[in-house]
Amino acid sequence: MPVMNHNTPLSPRPLHHLAAGTGRRVLTHTQLRAHGVSAAEAGEQCRPGGPWQQLLPGVVLLHPGPPTSEERLHAVLLYAARERTVSVPVQPGRDEPPASPYGEAMITGLAALTLHGFTSAPPLPSQETFDVLVPRLRRLRSTGCARIVRAAALPVPEQVTGLPVAPVPRALADAVAGLKDAVVVRRLLTEAVRGGHCEPAAVVRELTAAKLLHRPHVVDAVDSLLAEGRALAESRLYRMVREYGLPDPCWNVDLRLPGGPHLGGLDAYWPEQAVAVELDTRAPRPGGRPEDDAEWVEQARKREHLERLGVTVVHITPRKLRDATEQQAAVVRTALMASADRDPAAYVVVLPR
Repeated sequence: MPVMNHNTPLSPRPLHHLAAGTGRRVLTHTQLRAHGVSAAEAGEQCRPGGPWQQLLPGVVLLHPGPPTSEERLHAVLLYAARERTVSVPVQPGRDEPPASPYGEAMITGLAALTLHGFTSAPPLPSQETFDVLVPRLRRLRSTGCARIVRAAALPVPEQVTGLPVAPVPRALADAVAGLKDAVVVRRLLTEAVRGGHCEPAAVVRELTAAKLLHRPHVVDAVDSLLAEGRALAESRLYRMVREYGLPDPCWNVDLRLPGGPHLGGLDAYWPEQAVAVELDTRAPRPGGRPEDDAEWVEQARKREHLERLGVTVVHITPRKLRDATEQQAAVVRTALMASADRDPAAYVVVLPR
C-alpha cells in the first residue's frame, strides 16, 4: 500500500458538491485551483458555448445561463476580495486575515439600499452595475458589473442576506455621488428617515465627508431631509408624552421675559414646573468643534440663560428619542418631580411659536 506524506496531493472536492452545499455557483480561480481545477481547465470550460462562463476577471460562474442578481453580487464581492497586493497595508484595527470570505469588500450604493429594503431604489435585476466599497489603496479597476468605490476608512458592514453591506448613511452617500436626478435623490433621502433606517444627522455627515453638499440638487434634498427629520422627531416626542403618561405640556412655544427680550423657542414646556424639552436636530459638522458652530453656540447660550432663570432644559436628540424612548421619558419625569424641591423660576411669558 502506498505511504501518504505531506507531499501527497489531496483528492479534489467535487465541484457539484461544493455548489450544492453553498447554494452558489460562483467561484474564483483560486477556489477552483483548490478543488483541483487548473487555470487551463477553467479556461477550457469557459470557452464560448462551454458549461461555464467568466463573469469578472478571476471569477467564474459554474453554469452557462444568465447569472442571477445574487450570483452577480457574489461575483462582485469575490472580484473585489481577490488577493491584496503585497504593498497594501491592512487597515489599523482590522484583523488579518479578514474573517469574511469577501475580505474587507462590501456592497454599497444603490444595490446596498435595495438590499436594505428601500422601495425607492431600483430592483437588483435592473441595475447593470453594483458598487463595491474597498480600501483606498486596493489596486482594482471597475469592470463588467463591478464598479469600484474606494474609501480611506471603511465602515463596519452590516450582514444582509448573508452579504456584507455598507450601512445606510454610507450607501446613501455613494449612491447620491452617482445621481443627477434631484427627484430620485430626494426620494432616497426621505425614505432613509421615514423608513427609520437612520437619522438625518448621520446622512448629512456622510454627504459632507463625500464633498457632495456643493451640488444644488443635493442641498435641496438635504433641506427636505432635515425638515422630515424634525417632523419625525416631534412626532416621536408627542408619542412619548402620551404613551408614558407625562402631563401635557405647551407645545412649540417661545419664551419671553415680561417686557423684555426673547428667550428662545422650545419644543415642549411645562409652565408650572418650569421644565422644557429641546430637540437637537442640527446636522453635525464633520471634523469641526461644536464651539465653532454658530447654531450650537446660540443654543448653548439659550440653555444657559434659561437655567439661570430657573428653567430646567432637557436636551434630547432624535436618536435617543428613537432608541431609548423609555429612558428619555424617565429623564423628563424626574425633572418634573424635582421641580418641587427647586426655588421658583422667574416669571416668563409663554407664546405660540
